[in-house]
Amino acid sequence: MKEIDDDAVVLRTYKSGEADRIAVLWTRDHGKLRVLAKGSRKTTSRLGGTLEPLAYVHVDLVKSRGDLFIARHVQHRERLSVLRASYPRINAGYAVVEVADAIPSENVADEGIFDLLTRVLLTLDNEQFDPTLVPTSFYFKLLALDGSEPVLDSCVQCGREGPLVAFDAQVGGTLCANCRSGRSLSPEALTLMRRIVGGDLAHVLRELSAPGEGEVMAIAHDAIEQHFAKRLKVGRSSAPLLPSALER
Repeated sequence: MKEIDDDAVVLRTYKSGEADRIAVLWTRDHGKLRVLAKGSRKTTSRLGGTLEPLAYVHVDLVKSRGDLFIARHVQHRERLSVLRASYPRINAGYAVVEVADAIPSENVADEGIFDLLTRVLLTLDNEQFDPTLVPTSFYFKLLALDGSEPVLDSCVQCGREGPLVAFDAQVGGTLCANCRSGRSLSPEALTLMRRIVGGDLAHVLRELSAPGEGEVMAIAHDAIEQHFAKRLKVGRSSAPLLPSALER
């Protein structure tokens, strides 16, 4: 009987039967797994408060039928109380885990993605950092991990170094005036993107309303949708989401 003892981030949950719940996890050493939490929808269940979206947990699992595992024991690695007390931080986290759930790598370990997810959660749980650009930075970092980091230092079509006036997610980078397509790009937005991908992210996340912020958020959203060829649900509305948004 296969057993798993691992750290995990809960991406989403959905109901199963009358009292159970299935959680989709991204684990450190085993990739994305589906886990049955028996009786977790009962008010007396110890699992109900741990296997919830955006939880950072340690899990003890046992293999069941197909690709399903059964949760025997789950405990929080971090409580993330700051994150859970803020709708903007929760919404930013939802935008991140929705994209992680779109990665087609079930049961394939990718510690780099796990580390990205946990850094996102800990960043969102830190009051020093503004949550607005956290999903944007995650999208760019994820693209870089996959070898698809956008070109930001020259025109992706002709190689001209500037001026760069547009960004096109379909071609994967910035464009000069002669090659322009996609979204218009201001100098402020270009500078901000370069700071995010170039190692200045901690300073960026300490700033409120960085110049070019709205443009960069839209560009990152386009880029990650293009990468996965999938429309995202989270991030297209500014209205706060309920905590059950990732439970189906």
